[in-house]
Amino acid sequence: MSLSVDIRKRYKNFSLEVAFETAPGETLALLGASGSGKSVTLKCVAGLLTPDEGRIVLNGRVLFDSAARVNLRPQARHVGYLFQSYALFPNMTVRQNIEIARRAETGGGSGAGGQTTDDLLRRMELTEQADQYPVQLSGGQQQRAALARIYAYEPELLLLDEPFSALDTYLRENMQAELLREMRGYAGDVVLVTHSRDEAYKIARRLVILDAGRPVACGETAALFHDPVTAQAARITGCKNISPIRKTGDTTFFAEAWGLELDAGREVLPAHTYAGIRAHDFGLKGSMNSFPIVVEDVMEGPFDKNVLFRAGDGGGGRLWWITDKGADVREAAALSIAPEHILLLQEK
Repeated sequence: MSLSVDIRKRYKNFSLEVAFETAPGETLALLGASGSGKSVTLKCVAGLLTPDEGRIVLNGRVLFDSAARVNLRPQARHVGYLFQSYALFPNMTVRQNIEIARRAETGGGSGAGGQTTDDLLRRMELTEQADQYPVQLSGGQQQRAALARIYAYEPELLLLDEPFSALDTYLRENMQAELLREMRGYAGDVVLVTHSRDEAYKIARRLVILDAGRPVACGETAALFHDPVTAQAARITGCKNISPIRKTGDTTFFAEAWGLELDAGREVLPAHTYAGIRAHDFGLKGSMNSFPIVVEDVMEGPFDKNVLFRAGDGGGGRLWWITDKGADVREAAALSIAPEHILLLQEK
């Protein structure tokens, strides 16, 4: 039992062509920049938008099939949608928001597996806020109230549409922790839409990386960050240094943008047309892939330093290096990169 999506939708200046599946009970993230098609995909699954063609199946039930002319209305899909704004009814209390969901027609859902409204309030730690209105709640309480309302009609699938994007860092991290705790008791699949690689890494076991309406990589989240496979996926997962390469030996290549020859410690294949180095992977010492640098600029953050430098005599392209705040980077004469930290990448 899982979600299967294979859809196409065309707009005047954009087309979406996406296919993926979830494993039972897993959390999957759709990661990509703004305009990559993440939210359009989510809205098609929820029934808020209609694909031009394709098929969407949830736990063996066909939600949409263009060939068979099946298109269930949103209320009949048994899908819970957590909006970025939480979309609580402002003129209703927390209790009333939950109860209206329990009474709503859901195409067969009877409501929270026998849990009462009081059960849901206790589960979400909202008993004391039951008679308050949304404006009286904190951001975390509003999120929990929105989830309680979703759980009230027993969704088989939970869709999270960038639920943390409007929050500051402190509140975002606290609410991410709260959401992970709240979802532990949820047995269905979860699909998270986000443009934050940190958020995707923390919350999702598997990842679909979207770029310009197409998946460019799909797999285990940790594995994709370790080896993103394509240059687009590397950029989206935060790799700041990417260069076209020319193979010079079985394991060596010349990085044209940086003016460096490097040893990857493994075979460089014909499909490997780019290399990537994550900014935090450079080291001051190393027996392999050591090269002189010319520091051009240093930007200090609260906990680290972002260094812009050129390799060799300064004639190559710029690279980014992120290091400890206490490092004396102006005095750094050379850097190195361990072979296992070099990303060998395909164009697509």
